[in-house]
Amino acid sequence: MNSALRNVSLLITLLCFTFFTAAEIFAQQSETAIQVPVIEDGKAQVIPEFENPDDWIRHDLWVETEFDSDGDGKPDRMHVSVTRPAQTENGDLRLPVIYETSPYFAGTAQPPYDFFWDVQHELGEEPPERTMGPEVQRRGERPIISNSLIRRWVPRGFIVVHSTSPGTGLSDGAPTIGGENEALAPKAVIDWLNGRATGYTSRDGDETVEAYWASGKVGMTGTSYNGALPVAAAVTGVEGLEAIIPIAPVTSFYQYYRSHGLVRSPGGYLGEDADVLYDFVHSGDEEKRARNNEVIRDTEMAEGMDRITGDYNEFWAERDFMNQIENLRAAVLMAHAFNDWNVMPVHSYQFYRAAREMGVPAMAYYHQGGHGGAPPDAMMNRWFTRYLFDIENGVEDEPRAWIVREGDDRENPTPYDDFPNPEASPVTFYLTPGAPERGGLTLQAQSGSGTETLSDNVSFSGSALAQAEWTDHRLIYLTPELSDSIHISGEPEITVTLSSSKEAANLSVWIVSLPWNDGRNSQITDNIITRGWASPQNHQSIQVSEPLQSGQFYTVNFTLEPTDQIIPAGQQIGLMIFSSDREYTLWPKPGTELTVDLDQTSLTLPVIRGEEAFSGVNFEED
Repeated sequence: MNSALRNVSLLITLLCFTFFTAAEIFAQQSETAIQVPVIEDGKAQVIPEFENPDDWIRHDLWVETEFDSDGDGKPDRMHVSVTRPAQTENGDLRLPVIYETSPYFAGTAQPPYDFFWDVQHELGEEPPERTMGPEVQRRGERPIISNSLIRRWVPRGFIVVHSTSPGTGLSDGAPTIGGENEALAPKAVIDWLNGRATGYTSRDGDETVEAYWASGKVGMTGTSYNGALPVAAAVTGVEGLEAIIPIAPVTSFYQYYRSHGLVRSPGGYLGEDADVLYDFVHSGDEEKRARNNEVIRDTEMAEGMDRITGDYNEFWAERDFMNQIENLRAAVLMAHAFNDWNVMPVHSYQFYRAAREMGVPAMAYYHQGGHGGAPPDAMMNRWFTRYLFDIENGVEDEPRAWIVREGDDRENPTPYDDFPNPEASPVTFYLTPGAPERGGLTLQAQSGSGTETLSDNVSFSGSALAQAEWTDHRLIYLTPELSDSIHISGEPEITVTLSSSKEAANLSVWIVSLPWNDGRNSQITDNIITRGWASPQNHQSIQVSEPLQSGQFYTVNFTLEPTDQIIPAGQQIGLMIFSSDREYTLWPKPGTELTVDLDQTSLTLPVIRGEEAFSGVNFEED
């Protein structure tokens, strides 16, 4: 091709890119035109010139923040690493950034994990003293903080950035487990990517470094704690953060460690609390750890966590990202599992719901498994392509909710107009007596059913109690056998009117599907529909608990974890009420009695087609 024809071709190509979007970048490299991005089916495709890892530029730096959380009199600097195509080096090619930050990248405490709280004590009493965690051995070498995300996104025309959280790795500061500095740290990195904060080539030097290769558009993603930090950054309202894909994120650390006023552990980590997680991640500067321990762990956390009452207070309010939700502007693709009993699904649900109500672009992906589980690659690609490259690929017009149905592959979710399903309506069930065996659930309000009493005994697991034909350690109420499948979608709600023989008691509620399937190929969705926990002492407010008076009845109303499940025909839906849940709550000595007023207790389920879905169920024969 001669020079004149080549120039005309390049001009036409450039004009086409400009017409579609300013973010489709044209670059000249060794007389070869590189089109960025390459789009097919609304997704960014691999660009051959960006494929070879040997050609990537990898470097690190420190970004100065606006806080001093390690108390050394200087603004904390966050350690940041960058991986970008070599073609960005001359400054002519500016690309969007996909960014992940974490307290885990530089290493965590190693076994034995003997620094959790001892849960074996009476409610309302001072817990046994906790053994503090071991010194974390920092790992990792410069300039690489993490290799996550890189191979997927750099070849597709994105730059990947990682950073370590305050007080971890080579970042200054102190971990606060959801405190303000952990939101302001990624904000500072995004500000630096947009030219509003200063980056330095060293931790304490004066030589600056600029992100001249960044377009200014940033997307964040990560799982669990790494998913909480995109949420934390997004609710600062930082300019340039265009999209987030949080996977199983914590959106309120109160709801991670407490439930409706009750001290409750995250599933799989009995006795964990904010100070335990602090010890687990504190991998920062060894010389500053003693000061951080004294100020953050042994003072702020020790005074604020409150493992005696479980009340919501200023300590937890600071670590509740829902309190800053009005600042959200980034497009949100939430991913979670309905059977995640570590970071429970309410975390994603409440954030997604609020974003939708605010008019912020939002989509939800849910599967039926446990903790973690990213959306399909194509879904993530379309989300980042739309908001980081400004490609009009139609994601705004797609269904808002994508749910993996029972038994389906996670890469093949079913689309729905929204979650909860708009076709769901509340169905309220009332209780008929049957203790110590099994009572009933009926659609007609009852009167004269009296009371039934259970005796707390944490020696028995919830699954054992659900399967028991006869026991005085739980109350359970069942629908008749379902004639057709029932689709539940949304947040179930429970109202329990009870009295307690002691001043404080655990209250645990499971919604189960019986008969119980504990076979080799059983899934959690075969047995557990959803769960919830609450403190009867907080029957009026999660901020205020009051001692229970023996013989006096209190009404406790709370939502259970959101779910979307199809219960097959032939099963029975069961409401199980018990006290201590050995996998989640504190373990008081057996013997606390809870007496439930059946007439004043009810369960409300959000069901597709409402009561009509139960038209084939004969409640009269039950």
